[in-house]
Formats: sequence, structure tokens, C-alpha cells
Amino acid sequence: MFKEKLQPFIDRHEEINTLLSSPDIASDISRMTELSKEQSGLNELVEKAKLYIETADAIEENKELLSDSELGDLAKEELSELEPMLPQLESEIKILMLPKDKNDDKNIILELRAGAGGDEAALFVADVFKMYTRYAEQVGWKMEIMSSSDGTAGGYKEVIAQINGENVYATLKYDAGIHRVQRVPDTETQGRVHTSAITVAIIPEVDDVEVDLKPNEIKMDTYRSSGCGGQSVNTTDSAVRLTHLPTGIVAAIQDEKSQHKNKAKAMKVLKARVYEAELQKQLDESSSQRKLQVGSGSRSEKIRTYNYPQNRLTDHRIGLTLYALDDIMNNGNLKIVFEPLMAHARTEAIKEAGL
Repeated sequence: MFKEKLQPFIDRHEEINTLLSSPDIASDISRMTELSKEQSGLNELVEKAKLYIETADAIEENKELLSDSELGDLAKEELSELEPMLPQLESEIKILMLPKDKNDDKNIILELRAGAGGDEAALFVADVFKMYTRYAEQVGWKMEIMSSSDGTAGGYKEVIAQINGENVYATLKYDAGIHRVQRVPDTETQGRVHTSAITVAIIPEVDDVEVDLKPNEIKMDTYRSSGCGGQSVNTTDSAVRLTHLPTGIVAAIQDEKSQHKNKAKAMKVLKARVYEAELQKQLDESSSQRKLQVGSGSRSEKIRTYNYPQNRLTDHRIGLTLYALDDIMNNGNLKIVFEPLMAHARTEAIKEAGL
């Protein structure tokens, strides 16, 4: 019975309340913070769980009164109001019962790289970056380019940006993978549609506690910037390349004129990449976790096609097709893409959890 699954959450919430009023916990700041965070995460679930139990009990009581000559009509009326509430509450509670992704609240490092398609892929990197920028503006996120490499005919061979805001990773995590574009390039004289691809990486930002990179495990190389950052950039070895020796993971930044600033940015990117590699390893080892994702989250997975001639966006993982590509690309209307992805992920997670 679904009602019985809710009691452990209510009991734990009450247990936390008791613990937080204990003098022992009050003197242990880290433990108190940990319990307060857990309590906060349970508040909405417990509130709805109690309402569900009250509603279920009221339904049972009213059903028993249906045959009563005096109260039967009143019971019937109350049942017509109460019974539709139960499935809605159950649906909301199931979502709240799902295990939280510890990275959902984090800011991210966004990495876009041109793949197959040469100049056209680089131009598409710029288009996708603009798409994400427009969406970030709509939802109030802050976006900052950390590093970029220009394409030979415009666009970017690579662009790395930091995005800060509310639920950034939770919203964008399903966008990791290969994004394919089908359109007629400006250089195409015969009007033929070309297919190009770019890679999108969505990496949660991490702090020193989560990833402890030891100084003796990091090799640092400096070199002169090859970008168009001005004469002063190119006359000093301000560009920085950091290599994490145990994994071979590399981060290189050259956009700032200061070597110190480039090193700080490169370290942030390196930590995020090392953390992501460990996450991917855990994901690969856990078949059940993989089912909770929309796809595997792998950079090598083709997830989406942007077809310009047909004004069509297709997400291959959930069979989503939208004929609103111009609105998505130019105005950043990604809400119509993200909401079905999140709904699908929740449905799969509920099945996996057996709720």
C-alpha cells in the first residue's frame, strides 16, 4: 500500500526535529548543518505525505458512511471532492521521493567543441552557444566565457563557459552529447544540405573538498597565447596548460593576459573534468543509475538533430520532434525541449525505484 511507504519519511523528519533540539547537536555545527539540510529536503515531502494519509483516511471513513441514511449523501459529496485529490498527490509525492542528484544545485562548466563538418561545425558551435546564452538570460543565470578558440571562417572551434545560477546542472545535464545540424552552408553553391556535428559537455563545478588535486600530481606548462587578445598577450608566456598526471586529463586557458588568472581558470576546469571522469566511471559501472538518465550522458552519444530546412528539432532519446527551431535557436526557447526531457527522466526514475 502506497500509504505505508510514506511513514518512514515522516518518522525520519520527526527524528531530525528531536535531534536538532538536542544540546549535543547544537554544539556540533557541522552535524547541525547536515541535519538541517536533510530536514529541509524532507519538508515538502512530509507535508504532502501527511495530507495524502489524511485524505486516504477521510475517503475510507466516508465510504463507510455511504449506506447511512442520514450521512450518506454528505459522504458521497465529500468523496467526489476527496477522491480526485489522491492520484494527484501520489504523483507529486513519487517525484519528491526520488533520490536527489547531489550535483543538481551546482553551477556548471559548459564546453562546446566543433566535430565533423569543419567550418560549418564551428559556426554551429557559435549558434548553440548563442542559444544557451539566450536561455540563461531568460532564467537569470550568469554566463562567462572562460576560454575560446575561433574557427577559420567564423564561429568557434571550442568555447568553454561557466554558468552560475539556480538549478543549472539539473536543467542542462541532459544536454551532454553530440548535437547534429543539417542545413545549407553559406558556401554551398548547389543548395545541398550538409550534416555537421558538435560535442556538448555539461560538467558540474566542484570545490576543493570534492576534488583534492595534489600539487605533485599536476604538471604546469606555460606558453604564448595564439589568440587575438592583443599584443601584450602574445609577448609573454601567459597561457597555461595543466595536466593531471594520474588521469592524463588536460585543461588549457589562454584568454586572460595574466598567467595567474589563466592558471586559476585552468585549475577550475581541470577539477571539474577530473570530477566528471569519476562520475562517468561510476555511471558506467552502475546499470541501474544509467537507467535514471535520459540516455547515458556520454559525450559520444548522438542526442539531438537540428534540421534548418524543415525548422525541426528532434531529440532522439525520447522521440521528441518540435517544428520551432527558429524560436529555439534565436530566442533560446529551450523550455519546450527541457520539460519533456525532465518529465521522461522522472517517469523512468519512478519505474526504477518501484514507486
